[in-house]
Amino acid sequence: MLSYRHAFHAGNHADVLKHAVETLLLAQLRQKEKPFCYLDTHAGGGCYDLSGDWSQKKAEYQDGIARLWEERADWPELADYFSVIETLNEQTLRFYPGSPEVARHLTREQDRLALMELHNQEIEILRRHLGHDARTALHHRDGFEGLLGLLPPTPRRGMVLIDPPYELKEDYGRVVSTLQKALRKWPTGIYAVWYPILAAANDRSRDLLQACQERLVCPQLVAELQVAPQQAEWGMDGSGMLILNPPWQLDTQLESLLPRLRDRLAQHAAANSRVEWLVRPQ
Repeated sequence: MLSYRHAFHAGNHADVLKHAVETLLLAQLRQKEKPFCYLDTHAGGGCYDLSGDWSQKKAEYQDGIARLWEERADWPELADYFSVIETLNEQTLRFYPGSPEVARHLTREQDRLALMELHNQEIEILRRHLGHDARTALHHRDGFEGLLGLLPPTPRRGMVLIDPPYELKEDYGRVVSTLQKALRKWPTGIYAVWYPILAAANDRSRDLLQACQERLVCPQLVAELQVAPQQAEWGMDGSGMLILNPPWQLDTQLESLLPRLRDRLAQHAAANSRVEWLVRPQ
């Protein structure tokens, strides 16, 4: 876990999905004047230089955000998402926001952010990027443990983003057990969980979703984007977002958005997407 550096993957198709969902959730929360909180369990560095050595190693952003950047005017449903990226760049796409930076730009003066990061170097980068924001509390700690220590939050409205690297298979179990405990402490919160869809030999996304469906008592919505067919032994050609307690009409928004993202980000004719309720609202 502590070897993971998100800069290698910044701006790829999985980031586009994750941050698109994040911006839709934040927009829903902003519809009311009441303050809300944003909690991020694996915050990373906050912002990434796509021209840097790490991002250039695989240049995954070229098949992610770079495909959308020049045509961003054609994506009104992602206006908030692109507005954040535009604040970091002039004409050329160079800097890409992590989820904390997205949240910082899309929250208001009355809202609060709590960001957790365990990696020693990433937390220092995060402090440089967001340490000046008086609304933001930074925590150098394990995100699973830290989330439970911060719940229930003040204010009581808000969302949690959980996106561990899943380098350790134990992360999948920790996601489920943490959600169980978190829902007992804060049953009304919105929880957005990112997960990878890996090659079949290593993929545990179906097990994760089944465990959540069986063990968590709340509405659960899944949104998945696969840019290529699942490989047999290696790679990540897709990812998903599991949203607990999703706000009204999020399913409709995603049902419209995901097929368009699939078509634009596809790397193979068999690319696909899905939006599905695991547990419908009562």
